[in-house]
Amino acid sequence: MHAYRTHTCAALTKENVGETVRLSGWVHRIRDHGGILFIDLRDHYGMTQVLCDPDSPVFAEVEKVRAEWCIRIDGVVKARDAELVNPKLPTGEIEVFVRDIEVLGTAKELPLMVFGEQEYPEETRLRYRYLDLRREEMQRAMTLRSDVVSSMRRRMWDKGFREYQTPIITASSPEGARDFLVPSRLHPGKFYALPQAPQLFKQLIMVSGFDKYFQIAPCFRDEDPRADRSPTDFYQLDMEMSFVSQQDVFDTISPVIAGIFEEFGEGAKVDDPASWPQIPYHEAALKYGTDKPDLRNPIEMQDVSEHFRGSGFAIFAKLLEQDGTEIRAIPAPTGGSRKFCDRMNAFAQKEGLPGMGYIFWRDQGNGLEAAGPLAKNIGPERTEAIRQQLGLDVGDAAFFLGGKPSGFQRVAGKARDVIGEELNLTDKNRFAFAWIVDFPIYEKDEETGAIDFEHNPFSMPQGGAEALDGDPLAVKGFQYDLACNGYELVSGAIRNHKPEVMLKAFEIAGYGEDEVKKRFAGLYTAFQYGAPPHGGCAAGIDRIVMLLAGTSNIREVIMFPMNQRAEDLMMQAPSEPSSDQLMELSLRVIPQE
Repeated sequence: MHAYRTHTCAALTKENVGETVRLSGWVHRIRDHGGILFIDLRDHYGMTQVLCDPDSPVFAEVEKVRAEWCIRIDGVVKARDAELVNPKLPTGEIEVFVRDIEVLGTAKELPLMVFGEQEYPEETRLRYRYLDLRREEMQRAMTLRSDVVSSMRRRMWDKGFREYQTPIITASSPEGARDFLVPSRLHPGKFYALPQAPQLFKQLIMVSGFDKYFQIAPCFRDEDPRADRSPTDFYQLDMEMSFVSQQDVFDTISPVIAGIFEEFGEGAKVDDPASWPQIPYHEAALKYGTDKPDLRNPIEMQDVSEHFRGSGFAIFAKLLEQDGTEIRAIPAPTGGSRKFCDRMNAFAQKEGLPGMGYIFWRDQGNGLEAAGPLAKNIGPERTEAIRQQLGLDVGDAAFFLGGKPSGFQRVAGKARDVIGEELNLTDKNRFAFAWIVDFPIYEKDEETGAIDFEHNPFSMPQGGAEALDGDPLAVKGFQYDLACNGYELVSGAIRNHKPEVMLKAFEIAGYGEDEVKKRFAGLYTAFQYGAPPHGGCAAGIDRIVMLLAGTSNIREVIMFPMNQRAEDLMMQAPSEPSSDQLMELSLRVIPQE
């Protein structure tokens, strides 16, 4: 017999009745029924009920075991009485009568319970992550993650891609976030960096002639944490292709992503990738207030500035006299009650705005009537024009925000989401995808007037070098994101592979030729030797699994995550280096005030 087990704790059925078996696992729960001890024995695969009565030769030893002890038992499989069968368990028709026991590992008093649904502070869960991970919910999430990654690999191989590994220790590169720097012992005063992404290396792989690359790639960014973002490291499905257009990238990665969601989405609807809309960046900002819209929510915002220009509502009328301002409406079908309108107005105030104007439409018995402060100020003709533009009717409402879009757009997008949730307009049983395209390459600093990159600096400008001769703020890139249910899942671009165009693009953002050659020496030099047109993207694995697991906290699908302060409470990182380590690296720590 095997030293630890003949079966897993999910394997035994009625077919095994009468057999002598050996099981190993953790004591999940103990119940004493009139001197008969019942133990739910758990391993990674499932649960088996074992029992011991005073007739067992090891009854005294079994009495000593406690929750989460790791034990091995030998016993005989018996059929449960019909009224005691547990249909929820694969092993629910049998139980094992204990004949021998070995304690493999005892457990101290537990800082958190594995059995049950108790809530514990996240700090406790992360400090004792190995216990937290024993819980069924966490076992399921980590298994899901592993299965998703395995499926991604198979799907990429099936599409003719090969997996290549890129360096983990490299040079610092400005890619939009802070680098994690690694001091060099052999070169005092110099630093390596952990890669924010394999961006430059995968482009060099294309220059090297490999045509199709993918990698399940670790990425490292020193970022402020969010619920949907790790503050230190994350994994992505990274891919690149040569001799492709933007549409070729879409046609390649879309079926992979759709297939993952169909395979692991537990029956939630996934639209055919051919029908995923391609929404220009500025249109997404106008309609949804974000470049990662949740299209399960049918609400689309609209510009209604003309209805308020010169109107009796002085606040909006005066706003519109300023350059760059507009009034935006958020339709709210079925939201036409003063109570709901007041609640949304309070929401806006909590978000830091003075409030949201609103109009709601009701039937007073003699026809349709517009109600609310705004309706009284702008009059029936304007309110009727707004209603018709938004396609609203009795029992509906609309909310209004005004000013420069940069000042209210985030709140407008959030309000759209809240309205969709509260009015049950958002389809919960669907994964809704959209490609966001035509990202602007440049932005202007409102204080200094300086032009800088707004998005990926390595994107090919639409129109090539000629597009860079005009207004920089009008230049769009072949850059794209894939949004799903309010999250950015994929980001990518057709790359700027021509050195002269690359120099010109960086020059507009204030980077001289010498600086470009210094910062991107490897890539710039490689482009002198026949670089092919190429492009690709990267899909965030953690975020994809988060959606599939039905959680909004990315730490729930990462095996050993950092906390909100970028600390590993379990391993006590970051830690202070020893003086010997600092001397070896020619470093000195300056004490903080």
